[in-house]
Amino acid sequence: MGNSSRKEAQDEGGEEKEKKVKENGDEGEEEEEAAEKEEEEEEVVEDEELPLGVDDLLASGDPVLDLSYYKFRRLPRQVLDLEYLEKLYVCGNRLRSVPKGITRLQGLRTLALDFNKLDDVPLSVCQLTNLTCLYLGSNRLMSLPPEVRNLQNLRCLWVESNYFQRFPKQLYDLPNLRSLQIGDNRLRTLPSDLWRMESLRGLWLYGNRFQEFPRVLLKMEQLEILDMDRNRISEFPNLHHLPGLRLFSYDHNPVKEPPRVGEEVLIVGEGAEEVLQARERRREAKERAEKEAEEAAAAAAAAASPVIHGILKKLRMNSALNLAAAKGKETNESVPSTTPTGDENGPQNNDEGAESERQGAAFEEAELGYDDGGLEYEREELICEGEGYEGYDGAELEYERAEMDYEYEGEEQEQP
Repeated sequence: MGNSSRKEAQDEGGEEKEKKVKENGDEGEEEEEAAEKEEEEEEVVEDEELPLGVDDLLASGDPVLDLSYYKFRRLPRQVLDLEYLEKLYVCGNRLRSVPKGITRLQGLRTLALDFNKLDDVPLSVCQLTNLTCLYLGSNRLMSLPPEVRNLQNLRCLWVESNYFQRFPKQLYDLPNLRSLQIGDNRLRTLPSDLWRMESLRGLWLYGNRFQEFPRVLLKMEQLEILDMDRNRISEFPNLHHLPGLRLFSYDHNPVKEPPRVGEEVLIVGEGAEEVLQARERRREAKERAEKEAEEAAAAAAAAASPVIHGILKKLRMNSALNLAAAKGKETNESVPSTTPTGDENGPQNNDEGAESERQGAAFEEAELGYDDGGLEYEREELICEGEGYEGYDGAELEYERAEMDYEYEGEEQEQP
């Protein structure tokens, strides 16, 4: 009797278990069918009429399509056929997901899904491997899917104003990511190996919950823009360790004094204005000192110029005198000491003397022409040595050359 009772109980229990499994199976099938139905509904275009002007936008053929703030709950199916699109903006709508058909838009470079109601990053978006800019700010995101690693060409990612409590390490696998906007989230720390993001140039961490400056940032020497506004940091380290930094914002932090940064860094925050003014005064003083040094050097060069000119003038005068003496000697040798009269050879000798004088004059002119060239060369050298006195030096050299010509001509007239 006991065995039969146990068997009956087992049978009853088995029937109940089978009934329960059947009921659970029915519920699972119903949930699966509901999910499939929901996916199908996402793919189906709503029968409601598109807002005014959207048809024209869809038919324009423009590679940039802006459907922001039309209150769409689903992306219009017509968009999925625009395979030529390069930029798609659907900000400020009511999207909870993105249809799978968006993967057909492989030409997309920019996709903006800001200010929607996304709880997760749609996996279909992670299949758009040519994306360079992805905007997901002001949604309900808490993390990123592993599939985000597919976006190997991504350069700019904005996930501000979401609910991230931990830094998404999936971003380490994006080798071209240069700009990361992750402000207005709930981060308290950064991972110690964040320095692995070697391509990162701009990092926005404002509006989080940092109480201390993340030391790992000091290892990221390539950073150019760092925004730490609206945190709880009371002290900043010396940021000279970031040689590439060009903009650092620390506004609305309980700091006692501005952080120490390089002279080329623009800072924004409490006490920054005084630092920038002092830096400007130092820069002006430096420029003034450099200008005064240049003027002093120019004045010294100008003072040395008359001495140089005097030496050159003396050398040229000596050279001219020597040349004149040589020409006079040649002239004396070519002209007879007495002029024969009444001799039949007299006219012939006179012709020979005239010819000799013409040759001497031609030689003389040739020598003077060469001397002119030498003067021109010396003038160019002086101009290179003392800028600002080119006109004055040229006039003096011209005067000297005229004086040399005059003296030489006078000596020639004195010859018998």
